[in-house]
Amino acid sequence: MTGYARVQGADQSRRWVWEARSVNGRNLEIRCRLPQGLDRLENPARSAVGARLKRGNIALTLTIAAERKGAPLRFNRALLAELGALVDEVRKATGAAPPTADGLLRVRGVIEEDDQVEESDEAIANLDKAIARSLDEVLDALVAARQAEGRALSGVVEGHIDEIEGLSGRAADRATAQISTVRTRFEGQLEELLQRAPALSEERFAQEVALLVGKADVREELDRLTAHIAQARSLLAEARPGNPVGRKFDFLCQEFNREANTLCSKSADIELTRIGIDLKGAIERLREQVQNVE
Repeated sequence: MTGYARVQGADQSRRWVWEARSVNGRNLEIRCRLPQGLDRLENPARSAVGARLKRGNIALTLTIAAERKGAPLRFNRALLAELGALVDEVRKATGAAPPTADGLLRVRGVIEEDDQVEESDEAIANLDKAIARSLDEVLDALVAARQAEGRALSGVVEGHIDEIEGLSGRAADRATAQISTVRTRFEGQLEELLQRAPALSEERFAQEVALLVGKADVREELDRLTAHIAQARSLLAEARPGNPVGRKFDFLCQEFNREANTLCSKSADIELTRIGIDLKGAIERLREQVQNVE
């Protein structure tokens, strides 16, 4: 299921932003992008996602920036001396005019804010807790976005189940009408069997009859389709936070498809075959949608 959430946080010296994105996925895959030095937060972040979600490709991104208004400046004398020596060398070789002092001071690294203040263990622990609280907020917002999509998707899935049920009913009606077609075909094949020389034994004749009847009987497949439809409606009713049903739906679609394939292979009637093909299309549309279900 898809979703997006963004949460900001801050303390006295930093600002940070958590972004969480979710796209469809059969299993749960988590990608974390964290600033350098905060790799320690990756495992807790993955655990927090796994506690809330079971499917989907989840991307978590944390950006953090220092807020050091009026921080002390650090003067890199070694870099300035190195630049001065290089400038003298270039000026002697080319005769160029010497650079101004403000030009040298604008070189990156000569003057910087002193943000390398070492923090205590307590300060680091407090920072981690604050960032973790923001992570909980962004994941809760992501779950809410996915649930909103799920509520909208519920009607779509129910529509596909209704379509499958309607086609199964048409197949049942057509299977009854197919009896006359099968009877005509059976009578012709029976006459052919009786004219064979040498004549078939009673046991072999019974086997041939049973084979012909079995090939045309689709009642078992229709009964299983009816049971699968009931199971699909039950899963749809059970879908809620904390009770994922997506993988069960995946398996059920495989069972739907198996029965539809058998129905088509047993069909002795063109119209029943067409219904079976339409049924397979409806099942495929259902399968595509339940890939998005948690």
